[in-house]
Amino acid sequence: MGESERPLRRLGFLTIGLFDGEDPAAGHRTTLELIELGEQLGFDHAWVRQRHLQYGISSPVAVLAAAGQRTRRIELGTAVIPLGWENPLRLAEDLATVDLLSGGRLNPGVSVGEPIHYRQVRDALYPDTAEQEDFSYRRVQRLLDFVRGEAASEFDGTEGIEVYSRRVQPHSPGLGRRMWYGGGSLRSARWAGEQGMNLLTSSVLKAERSGPPAGFAELQQAQIRAFREQHPDGERARVAQGLVVIPTDSATPAQRAKYHAYAAERLPRTLAPQGPAQLLFAPDLVGTSAELAERLRAHAGFQEVDEVAFALPFSFEPEDYVQILTDLAGALGPALGWRAS
Repeated sequence: MGESERPLRRLGFLTIGLFDGEDPAAGHRTTLELIELGEQLGFDHAWVRQRHLQYGISSPVAVLAAAGQRTRRIELGTAVIPLGWENPLRLAEDLATVDLLSGGRLNPGVSVGEPIHYRQVRDALYPDTAEQEDFSYRRVQRLLDFVRGEAASEFDGTEGIEVYSRRVQPHSPGLGRRMWYGGGSLRSARWAGEQGMNLLTSSVLKAERSGPPAGFAELQQAQIRAFREQHPDGERARVAQGLVVIPTDSATPAQRAKYHAYAAERLPRTLAPQGPAQLLFAPDLVGTSAELAERLRAHAGFQEVDEVAFALPFSFEPEDYVQILTDLAGALGPALGWRAS
């Protein structure tokens, strides 16, 4: 496939929401302010990561509940909630509540797998059931069923003055169509398509062991195509790409130097699959919007999508994020054919 001429339809950004352990409220306020800025700049959606026992957002649903009350239009997503830490029924209740309070703007992204450092945290997380917990796709399926209105109980009716429902309450009818899976392998991409979910594909993928070695962009393209082959909506199935993309149009010389140094320091990990999981990382993209637009149009993964959730670097300062978001919305987005809402 040659360079994509498909215009970018939806522009989003992703933040980890870092904070100082000695003053965590300040970092959470900064995240909310970035989401407010994103709405002012015309972004279509804002996404937050989730981190447990770290200095990043641990409760994205709570943060997005607050963001929903400070904004009116921008869509709000989680990228992603690792379901190994969650009870699907309780999470379904929280997601539906926040979706209704935000006016139907929530886009929950989830993933499965054993929680990170499970041996060290299992007794705190599942003191009585650690050996029985199921961290497979079935955990996602349970959440999907509850969000989509399938029965969670065998009982409904009235007991005294209490009225009970078989399905999770509240129920938000449109939320089931806005569930995303954070996939990094052909298997997970196909599975997400079969379930009728949307696909989040990031800057980290699993290097597939079958077939000849492929570069990151080609591997991402193959996974997106495999997802759509299985999805009921086919080519219309939603996919959002989440590369680290840093425009420098309005950056100061010091900011440009910092951004290029950041990308250079992380470049070696992109040269070969990393660790036992054989994870393949995409290079961070840094440059002017004109340069970035040219590189993205030549990217095989980008050629398959018309919406993005560009990831903000983890460790920058609030003023850096303001500059990056301003250039994403004011320069790079339009260079890719996007128009602000």
